[in-house]
Amino acid sequence: MRDAERTRAALLDAALVEFAAKGRAGARVSDIAERAGVNKQLISYYFGGKDGLYDAILERWYAEEDRFDEPGITLDELASRYLRVGLNQPLLQQLFIRELLDDAADDAAHATDAPELAGLHARQASGEIAEDLDPAFVLLMLQGMVVAHSLFRRDAVRFTGMHVDSPEYQRRAEEQLRAIVRRFAAPET
Repeated sequence: MRDAERTRAALLDAALVEFAAKGRAGARVSDIAERAGVNKQLISYYFGGKDGLYDAILERWYAEEDRFDEPGITLDELASRYLRVGLNQPLLQQLFIRELLDDAADDAAHATDAPELAGLHARQASGEIAEDLDPAFVLLMLQGMVVAHSLFRRDAVRFTGMHVDSPEYQRRAEEQLRAIVRRFAAPET
């Protein structure tokens, strides 16, 4: 059983690299298996194929994400947790960015009521987000701030003089993100 767990983990790690680099459509099962050092039939055995493997990566992320939004956590802490994941797991962030770019043509087909906005509406009602701010745009801006270091790595170095992977950059990025997010709050009267 231990070998099965190691094999599954190796396949998930290899698939993350391949999907982040080539996208869901471009990643090849044979390349994933070769990177993991296993027979490609094991992808079907453990995951039911490439799509199942991709879904398993997302499920692993969703399990991690579910632990983020604890009761009483401030919005700046929540944003900071997403930033830390992006800084510490750049392949995961690259996978999501690639997925968003690949799906850009289907924007209208994927429109939903965005259930993740409910938490921001509650935060707005409590004063953590000013009334004149639209929670949908707050969410978009937060997402942009969290991925900026991945999308604009060269600019991050050029503007800050620090390498994105350095502890100094990461500390400063988190500090600045928190300060910006706290400014979303309703002004005290």
